Amino acid sequence: MDDLSAPAVSLLPQIRRTYAPRGRTPLLRHRLNWKRASMAGALGYHSTDPDRGARLCFHLKPGSYDTAGLIEVLEHMKVFYRGERVVLVWDGLSAHWSRAMRAWVAEQDWLTLERLPAYAPELNPVALLWSSLKKRELANLAGDHLADVADATEQGIHRINANPRLPWSFLAHTGLTIGPPHPPNLRKDQ
Repeated sequence: MDDLSAPAVSLLPQIRRTYAPRGRTPLLRHRLNWKRASMAGALGYHSTDPDRGARLCFHLKPGSYDTAGLIEVLEHMKVFYRGERVVLVWDGLSAHWSRAMRAWVAEQDWLTLERLPAYAPELNPVALLWSSLKKRELANLAGDHLADVADATEQGIHRINANPRLPWSFLAHTGLTIGPPHPPNLRKDQ
């Protein structure tokens, strides 16, 4: 099971609490630049062999994702997972369910889509991944270039990959479990 999610980061810092010596209020200086990058990530959990560990597939691009951009990410994901069958759980973003996306998915024998309920980020393990990145590596980061944000994000991805229990904790926090696979390209209610 995977979840693919695509939030955005920008050069505007994620303001978080910090500590400073008494009487020395920390100052965060930045250029009020609105340039942004979008992140797409998938956390993979193996349904028949949980001991294989979770796998994280990640993509960062300037601007926003559209259907064509997400199809490109899914093509990379197919290579990343080496053609294994994937059940992809994602939210109701319009690019996720566009006609072009549905047509493309219908041609894929390795991919099954499941839709999260509307407004349910608490069921999305990747939302917890983004939260972890924003609270650690991206917290109070006032980068001058998108490359600064991309580098910090990549460091966070390496931190999460280095701890094999962390991706599983994201899944456990949602309350979701991994069950047996369904026929290709069919949801449970079809």
